[in-house]
Amino acid sequence: MDHNNITRRDVLKSSIGLLGLSCLSAYDVFASETSKLFKIGACDWSINQLANVEAMEVGHKIGLDGIQISLGTLDNDMHLREEKIQQTYKAACEKYDISIGGMAIGEMNNIPYKSDPRAEQWVSDSIDVAVAMGVKVVLLAFFYNGDLKNDPEGTKETIRRLKKVASKAEDNGIVLGIESWLDAEEHMHIIDSVNSSNVKVYYDVANSNKMGYNIYEEIRQLGGDNICEFHAKENGFLLGKGRIDFEEVRKAMDDIGYEGWVQIESAVPENADMFESYLHNNKYIRSVLEV
Repeated sequence: MDHNNITRRDVLKSSIGLLGLSCLSAYDVFASETSKLFKIGACDWSINQLANVEAMEVGHKIGLDGIQISLGTLDNDMHLREEKIQQTYKAACEKYDISIGGMAIGEMNNIPYKSDPRAEQWVSDSIDVAVAMGVKVVLLAFFYNGDLKNDPEGTKETIRRLKKVASKAEDNGIVLGIESWLDAEEHMHIIDSVNSSNVKVYYDVANSNKMGYNIYEEIRQLGGDNICEFHAKENGFLLGKGRIDFEEVRKAMDDIGYEGWVQIESAVPENADMFESYLHNNKYIRSVLEV
């Protein structure tokens, strides 16, 4: 047991409490530690709390370190942009002793970034919100209407728009994470074209596995410089009971030196109880990541 690490954690925890910054990402707080550190969260939409502050209470009951929260929906006009909504989340963080582990703009699946000015504005605004909420990564979703696979013109326009917003992300220390059906080479084409260290891949192991990609090699191919965060996901299975070998995922993470948030998504079998499923998923992924 490392006495220095324990002392540093205790001091930081006390300092955060005094400053009222309990919603700050645990990744920032402990990033200086020498030991590998993972934090386990879940997507608010996966625990039946899309864009709902009650996700924090549910996450606490599951035993998670944090929740990946949504910027909002079309119906509530991306309500996390409102200070009063931000304050309700911060209060919930303190009440339930849980962190906001990241943000996502899932509505981009319906309102495509590649073609709709509303999505472009959301991405820009999400940087300001991320700063206000003390998180470092914003997930940008590129599925359904926003899909870039086999869409060279859409990809070209996405690159153009990311170039416009990248400097704002850099100035504010926020990473924009692309989650899509693209393979490692296609993701690297976007990253290289945008040419910003603040635009990276948000790697979803189940999505890439579904596309037939060798996810363990893709993780190594992309490397630690180009992956900002991971979804620990299964479609229709509990974690550890499906198609993904999470022990091999862990080895690949170690090989690229990944530290940070791992967000559980889906992983609820048909007709299974969400809460019971997430108790299992949380326990399982912690056993694999040794946290």
